[in-house]
Amino acid sequence: MLQIRLVFPLCALLFVFACESRDALLPGGDALSHTDIRGVVTDGDGPVFGAVVRVQTTTHYATMADDGCFVLSVAELAEGPFNLTAWAPGYFCTGPVEATAGQSNVELHLHAHGTEDNPDYAWLPSQYHQGEGEDQGCAQCHSREGTTIPFTLPADEWLLDAHSQSATNPRFLTMYEGTDADGNQSPLTRYGYNRDYGRFPLPPDLTKPYYGPGYKLDFPNTAGNCAACHTPAAALDTPYGVDPTSVTGVAAEGVPCDFCHKVWDVRLDPETRMPYENMPGVLSYEFRRPHEGHQFFAGPLDDVAPGEDTYSPVQTESQFCAPCHFGVFWDVLVYNSFGEWLESPYSDPETGQTCQDCHMPPLGGTLFARPEEGGLERAAETIFSHRMPGAADEDLLQNAVTMTVTAQRERGTIVVEVRITNNQTGHHVPTDSPLRHLILLVGAADAEGDSLEQLEGDTVPQWGGVGDPSEGCYAGLPGKAFAKVLEEIWTEVSPTGAYWNPTRVLSDNRLAAFATDTSTYTFDAPGEGEVSVEVTLLFRRAFYDLMRQKSWDVPDIVMEHTREILPPQS
Repeated sequence: MLQIRLVFPLCALLFVFACESRDALLPGGDALSHTDIRGVVTDGDGPVFGAVVRVQTTTHYATMADDGCFVLSVAELAEGPFNLTAWAPGYFCTGPVEATAGQSNVELHLHAHGTEDNPDYAWLPSQYHQGEGEDQGCAQCHSREGTTIPFTLPADEWLLDAHSQSATNPRFLTMYEGTDADGNQSPLTRYGYNRDYGRFPLPPDLTKPYYGPGYKLDFPNTAGNCAACHTPAAALDTPYGVDPTSVTGVAAEGVPCDFCHKVWDVRLDPETRMPYENMPGVLSYEFRRPHEGHQFFAGPLDDVAPGEDTYSPVQTESQFCAPCHFGVFWDVLVYNSFGEWLESPYSDPETGQTCQDCHMPPLGGTLFARPEEGGLERAAETIFSHRMPGAADEDLLQNAVTMTVTAQRERGTIVVEVRITNNQTGHHVPTDSPLRHLILLVGAADAEGDSLEQLEGDTVPQWGGVGDPSEGCYAGLPGKAFAKVLEEIWTEVSPTGAYWNPTRVLSDNRLAAFATDTSTYTFDAPGEGEVSVEVTLLFRRAFYDLMRQKSWDVPDIVMEHTREILPPQS
């Protein structure tokens, strides 16, 4: 050990000396410019070749060359001095070290981070929490609360994001427990017996109070794997043993900040580039939870220093999202946002877009931490929003597809053609939960506002709601619906969201990326007067009957709407 301690400083000095000597020549033989900075990046064993040296918060960087030195140009920057940072795979970011243009003896020293995961690590809270240092919670540094900062910081945005609510989402909890929003629970599942097949579930008895399906109604003695995605901080070490309704503390924060920033890698099948079917959520992540006395944060920047922070490219790649946005149950592919993206042109690394490009876009902020807590001003395009809008975001949904409508008179009829193109979304529309669907409504009315009779064309299926259209019941009206419809194999309940039971896919007409659906509707034209044609595309969170059973009050979102007036026939 003594020999190593003596040898390393000598090696480091030799490399620094080498960078200063040779008349300060560059590798090509040119003299070091007065607008360049030259130096070395080392660790405990010597130079770290390939290390990235950056002027902190800028795009100006250089890498350690094979000759053991880096040369960093600062010609395009304002007059220094400059704060330099360094990073290399397997190391924490280091710095900043102050340097000036023309300097040739800069040394940055890297420290390796751990390569193991510590299951005894206690997750940090995302929100404000009594304690000291980091134990106060991420919001202590990453929230603008109580400041004059004019834009949101990551903790503020996370609070508005569905990931922060995944453990408390009432739709998730009522589906898990088999209750409605008021806590009324459906009866436990009834079973029949067949000599050839044994015990099998029976459909619910709808002559008695029924509040919809629930995992706990079908499997009351097991926890299932829901926690692997919905309460991952609790499920990491026991993915099949956590009841999501029992979690407390940080685990009840849904997907907490600390959880995502401890992810080091994602395990995918090298042949399919997809998660393995039996490894949902936390089972497909690799973590780097640190040991006591240390910390570890992985993120998308390689110059966050000082501190025990490191750069991780997976944080900006779509596979980061894959484990929780892909799910196979009983050999049926239920969730597949990641796979849909992977099969689309959006996955092209040259011309496509990642999940983060759409769901974590820069929103104009120039800080990700408070200045008094070490936050540095950065270019707005390098600060990624943690708002992560999804299926509940009206703006996102209204910029998901393009709808064009043409209407004309033909031989005493009104013919309406509707084209819907998924030209703004990198996966199917709708995606993820098979409860989600779109309802297209097409209507034509005379000058008095009376609906014209439909002669040809599709109609909304029965699961669009039977009853008063003013109450969201659209079954039988001119139009159609877009959905992945599942049917339970044993009970034949359909459509179903109880995919923890064996199901089959009855139909799937959702719109893939860049796909277009064209439908035509013909109405009986009035003898005289103008005709109004109205077309609306709705996003509905869950099937009508299920929402009624569960007492979910989730309004439809209008994605597209158009109204056209056809003049009287001449």
